[in-house]
Amino acid sequence: MFQNQLNDQLSQAQTKAVENAKYLAQVAVESAQELAEINQAAAKDALVAAQEASAQLLAIKDPQQLTQLAQSEAAQEVAKYAAAYQAKVNKVVRNGNKEVAQVVDASIDDTRAEMLKFVKEATKTAPAGSEAFVSAFKTAFETSLQQFDQVRATATDAFANFEKSVDAALANVQGQYVVAKPAAKSRKAA
Repeated sequence: MFQNQLNDQLSQAQTKAVENAKYLAQVAVESAQELAEINQAAAKDALVAAQEASAQLLAIKDPQQLTQLAQSEAAQEVAKYAAAYQAKVNKVVRNGNKEVAQVVDASIDDTRAEMLKFVKEATKTAPAGSEAFVSAFKTAFETSLQQFDQVRATATDAFANFEKSVDAALANVQGQYVVAKPAAKSRKAA
């Protein structure tokens, strides 16, 4: 009886692990597709901008026009495109990160619940006279369950740190755009 329960629970755990792996693979593929679409759109926009810049360069008749063309408005426009691109990539990464975190969290909850159920069933049918062993086993088991909470906390910290890194990178790109903008205004005033 006990062996059958153990085999059933192992089989269920393996099935759940395969389902989670398939889901995470699907999330990865969808994220990759979104990133590919973002990159394709960015490349297309860059090509259009390059064609426009080439047309403007070909239309230049005197050096003063070249100076005006090279002013920081073009750099600001590039910075805007870069910030928008970064924001789109950030959104895709955050969504994928969120889904992975949810799967990890649900897996921890499911595994913990299954283990509690297993121990409850196993100790319920313990033979008479094994109370001391059952008590020691339950204490050791409860201590090991605390590891699930530690894994959850570590995973939560890892996901939070990853998001902070993405936010910092985005803030850096946006900060460069903000710095470039006042410099352009000061040149116009001069």
